Amino acid sequence: MKKSSFIAMIMGTIGGILTAIGMCMSLLPQWNAFKPGVVMGCAGLAVLLATLITWRRMEHKYPIRLNGKTILTGILGVSGALVLGVGMCLAMVWGKMVLGIVIGIAGIIALLSLIPLIKGIKTA
Repeated sequence: MKKSSFIAMIMGTIGGILTAIGMCMSLLPQWNAFKPGVVMGCAGLAVLLATLITWRRMEHKYPIRLNGKTILTGILGVSGALVLGVGMCLAMVWGKMVLGIVIGIAGIIALLSLIPLIKGIKTA
């Protein structure tokens, strides 16, 4: 395993755990820790962003170029994740199961549409 992959794996695991704990803190009303959960989730996302930057530098890759497709991909990814999260909140926290499932499926579809947007569709 290359050193860059090992560092990215460790940092990615730490960022993922922080984000997951933040989501649990925010979504579980029994914990009564919504605001600290949001802070913890944002800290996890910051670690994941630092992971991306660190890995790209260790691999001697150029920084990500911002063009229309990159910006559209980022917006679609963030909005898809947020819509999926709203669906989860509706189903788990506010007790609106059917509406939460419908909105969650819309978020999943948005996230799945990232695959052909990034990779493209190839015909045989």
